[in-house]
Amino acid sequence: MARQARVKSATGIYHVMLKGLDGRNIFLDDADRSIFMEKLNKAREIGGFELYAYCLMDNHVHLLIKEGEELGTSIKRMTVGYVQLHNNKYGRTGHLFQNRFNSEAVEDDLYLMTVVRYIHCNPIKAGIASCLEEYPWSSYHQIRLAYQGKATSLDSGIIKDYFPTEADFIRFSEEENQDECLDNRSKTRWTDERLTDLLSQNPEYRNLGELSVDKRNQLIREIQQETGGSIRQLSRVLGLGKMMVERALK
Repeated sequence: MARQARVKSATGIYHVMLKGLDGRNIFLDDADRSIFMEKLNKAREIGGFELYAYCLMDNHVHLLIKEGEELGTSIKRMTVGYVQLHNNKYGRTGHLFQNRFNSEAVEDDLYLMTVVRYIHCNPIKAGIASCLEEYPWSSYHQIRLAYQGKATSLDSGIIKDYFPTEADFIRFSEEENQDECLDNRSKTRWTDERLTDLLSQNPEYRNLGELSVDKRNQLIREIQQETGGSIRQLSRVLGLGKMMVERALK
């Protein structure tokens, strides 16, 4: 059976997950994690992609990147060298990562920030940390350092543009949430046709542009919560400006 083609991101931004083969641990100690970070930063330097967020778990890795060269080429750059060193260190052979990495397109700023939070919250949801500060192998600490004017290996400008202060970023990061991204989100993603059909069944959803701001924003939030639609999709299907939809969802 042919593989399903990857969804191409109009923004060039992707949430990527690398998984260990058959659930195998990718990292057995912190030295392994340090080596992977070296390979990641080297691949970024050569491939020209931007790195917005990351989290290294035992058996998988989350990355949020804007591609420079083709995405698959960058992923190969960071994994091939790591696998060679890993196999030499532990006296093993063969594959370490699943052959096909998972990815999803990130099409708007609001979802980008949701992915950042989802990535940073992984250790908490896995029960290996009780708060964001406890886990040293995510980009949460580097983003906070960037707010303090310190040099980091991240491209944090897009996050700092969205959250003007470190306190704003911390507040958003620590908000109680039910964020679902990548695998969980893709299982429930609505098509434009299905979303249009839903709207046609409810008179309240027609002519949203003519409603009061409060009422319109309430309905946009209801639609987004039910369908998981992105700002780009909601703007397209509802016939509203992207900024109008984004303001409603903030």
